[in-house]
Amino acid sequence: MMPGWLHDLFTNTSIAQTVIVYGLVISAGIWLGRLKIAGVSLGITWVLFAGLIFSYFGLETDKNTLHFLKEFGLVLFVYAVGLQVGPGFWASLKKNATSNNLLALGIVSTGVLITVILFLVSKNNIAVMAGVMSGSVTNTPGLAAAQAAVSDLHVSVADPSLITLAYAVTYPLGVFGIIGAILLLKKIFGVTIEKEQELHRKLGVIRANRPVSVHLKLENKLLIGQPLRRLFEMLKEPVVVSRMYHQHEIITPTPDLILAENDVLLIVASRHEIDDLRLLVGPPSELDLKAAKDSSLLSRQILVTRAEVTHRRLGDQPELHQHDFTFTRLNRAGIEMVPHGDMFLQLGDTVKVVGTQEGIQMATKALGNSLKKLEVPDLAPIFMGIVLGVILGSIPFHFPNVPVAVKLGMAGGPLIIALTLSRFGNLFYLNNYTTNSANLMIRELGISLFLASVGLGSGHNLPVAFADGRGWTWIGMGILITVVPLLLFGIIARKYFRKTFFEICGLLAGSSTDPPALAFASKLTNSDIPSVTYATVYPFTMILRIVAAQILILLLM
Repeated sequence: MMPGWLHDLFTNTSIAQTVIVYGLVISAGIWLGRLKIAGVSLGITWVLFAGLIFSYFGLETDKNTLHFLKEFGLVLFVYAVGLQVGPGFWASLKKNATSNNLLALGIVSTGVLITVILFLVSKNNIAVMAGVMSGSVTNTPGLAAAQAAVSDLHVSVADPSLITLAYAVTYPLGVFGIIGAILLLKKIFGVTIEKEQELHRKLGVIRANRPVSVHLKLENKLLIGQPLRRLFEMLKEPVVVSRMYHQHEIITPTPDLILAENDVLLIVASRHEIDDLRLLVGPPSELDLKAAKDSSLLSRQILVTRAEVTHRRLGDQPELHQHDFTFTRLNRAGIEMVPHGDMFLQLGDTVKVVGTQEGIQMATKALGNSLKKLEVPDLAPIFMGIVLGVILGSIPFHFPNVPVAVKLGMAGGPLIIALTLSRFGNLFYLNNYTTNSANLMIRELGISLFLASVGLGSGHNLPVAFADGRGWTWIGMGILITVVPLLLFGIIARKYFRKTFFEICGLLAGSSTDPPALAFASKLTNSDIPSVTYATVYPFTMILRIVAAQILILLLM
């Protein structure tokens, strides 16, 4: 016999009861997520399923608290994703944004077309079909937009709650449908994760245009007798002369050093700059300045941990331009680049420095190199970024002939702000740096709260939806709306756009605005590449999903 106080603790809505319920749901979901069926695990997505089971059997929590934890968990997840993939996002934006968003447009448009066909065939109310469509692609703002359109246009619906019910029934299957599409495409393409990771490693080297070093012997008569800065002025992109054999001595040169004939320059530059350098400087030299035994120069990797050096251009900081050391390479979140005067450092950057023992010590003191400082995240900029993200997500955007304002919502706004601050935050003294472990903790906590909330908020609706068989109909239509566009454009992306499987995973999750699918894809691939593609298409897709739900009601009601 359960004691009365213990029975009340589990059944009476309270803060303690909410904490217990969420703890049980998340724990059960994570443990179940470790199970593999046919070699495949759904991972953290099991938290959603655990929430559905708990809710179905009558375990409920306070609705206001549930709604808060759902939205707050989503904000934490997408904000952490934005911070993590920000550097890769900005690097990919110039290369892949257009093709990725075209594919996302195709996925959304095909889903809308299937919804219209099912509406004409089934004779369901279009408002209910908008709920089915929003649930099948796990897009809560689309549901809200459909409800607002029904309300603002004073549309007659037999039972307005059916819109939400259709959404609630199709949402869980929408999550599993997206994951199922990813797994099915993996089988269709014959993908091996290890081979795909190796492919991305090779592609990363090619696409990133990573800096390389080359020894060149100065034979250009036009440069002899000129200051070294003259060479920099003649090039389109920044390069670094890390070492130089000058007047029988190996040194780290300054821009004012006067060049002499037969000087040997060790130059760090992007790959496509090498040919121009050979024309401007001279032929390759057999002298290896790195291996020279009589050199007093050292090479060190130094971590940027002093916030003071991140707020100004490198060129505006005299302490970073001493005679005894030179910055030769900069690594930011796995992306390697050539340092230059217009660049802003960020916390967590790793800078390769070449110089004398004294010079290395000076550079270390200037940059910080204290890992302990970075292990404790600064929460103030993170929460300020979240505030800015929520504000951005709440701004209404008005489009002609659309009576309801479009908003980016609690996911779109924080994601965009996180991506922006990951690159430009230091200019506004908002350094959002977190270690990988801290970022992963925030992501896992956020997605767990979100999935548990969705499950706990939906499970009790299942008996109502299936009482007269409508739920099965909605699920069948939802599966078509979810799976068909994803499979179709997944194959198109692979065959005609030459997208890798990792990129397709992010594309499918992003075009469905589905954080659980992104979490699953990231675990499946053990890579941030799906997150980068997800972030590339998410803002555009979110707007499309919201507008699509409203247009369906405007045109077909």
